[in-house]
Amino acid sequence: MKKIVLFILCLIPISVSAIALPDTYSDKVLLYDLTEDKLLLEKNSDERANIASLTKIMTTITAIEEIPDLEKEVTITSDMLAGIPYDASVAGLNIGETFSARDLLYASILPSGADATQALAFTSSNGIAAFVEKMNTLAEKIGAKNTHFVNVTGLDIENHYSTASDVLLILKYALQNPTFKEIYCTKEYTLANGKTINATIKVYNRLMNLDTSRILGSKTGYTSKAGVCIAALISTNGHEVLIITMGAPYVYGNFYNLKDALALTQFLDSHFQNQNLMTTEDTIIELPVSLSKTDMYKVHPNENITKYLPKDFDNSLFDYQYNGKEKLSFRDKEQSKLGSIKYFYNGELIKEEELFLKEDLKISWKKVVKKYGYILIVILILVLYIQKRRKHNRKKRRMRK
Repeated sequence: MKKIVLFILCLIPISVSAIALPDTYSDKVLLYDLTEDKLLLEKNSDERANIASLTKIMTTITAIEEIPDLEKEVTITSDMLAGIPYDASVAGLNIGETFSARDLLYASILPSGADATQALAFTSSNGIAAFVEKMNTLAEKIGAKNTHFVNVTGLDIENHYSTASDVLLILKYALQNPTFKEIYCTKEYTLANGKTINATIKVYNRLMNLDTSRILGSKTGYTSKAGVCIAALISTNGHEVLIITMGAPYVYGNFYNLKDALALTQFLDSHFQNQNLMTTEDTIIELPVSLSKTDMYKVHPNENITKYLPKDFDNSLFDYQYNGKEKLSFRDKEQSKLGSIKYFYNGELIKEEELFLKEDLKISWKKVVKKYGYILIVILILVLYIQKRRKHNRKKRRMRK
């Protein structure tokens, strides 16, 4: 077996991608390729900050995990609504009204209802403090080490903080839950009392009239200290990408978190795509074939090798490792295993696959004669001699009779 490390180099050197984030209103930005589980670009993503209602991502996934029956009926009490400032975002839940726990989850994410998140806390933990403790425990489990929660709403309060990187970890974790993802990607929902609630981006867009169809799901936030924020799931060039922005200024009627999310979507459309690093027409290695009509057998990838990269990606960072046969013969048949191969970009494993012969290798009698002709002549002479001796011996036996 043979291990070969090969590098595909451009004839003209291309530098490592120089693509950088465009200017944004937000001072903290993170773009993450969810399809390939890879960070694309970031700005100040590890800086601690207030995160406003992005907090409700954690509130909602914690409630989903803590409430076993989401159809459980919950009656809104005064305790549930206590302490909510007059200017907080609410879903419009009233004391004495009854909702399912599932209703409260939608009311937490879509209109960013502080009344819904506090009701969820009382439903699962009989109080906000106990529920917040569960949120912090889950954050630690997820690995959000620069995050600490004090309330379930995200309203500004001392020692309540996170980072764009940690919000990413929390959102990635939450999106693995089908119930959360369904809620997060819903734009409109009708509560048990018949009231229709809308995702905040729909509310924003009534004033801005932008095309938000590319945003598959979102959670927005605003406080005076956090500015306007968004954590959005978008689709671009066949990839699902998470866009997290924090710290944009608040201007009523001109929501810069939504503007940034849409501008960054267009930026990704223009600058990133699935790049062909190697095609099925490219040759991995040529293997010599003994005594066959085929002199050299060309080994090709089973399928195109692609990766989601900037348009100015550096081809010289692509390489592969082939581990397999170093030569073949006419005895090798179609579908016999040649070996295996691993493909890398910038040291990161992209794909690995097994390689098989795609045709029978036919014997070449001309090559056989050319290589073993003298042996065949000796064998032929020996056969003729043996036949002659046998004929002579038979003749002698007949004469004796």
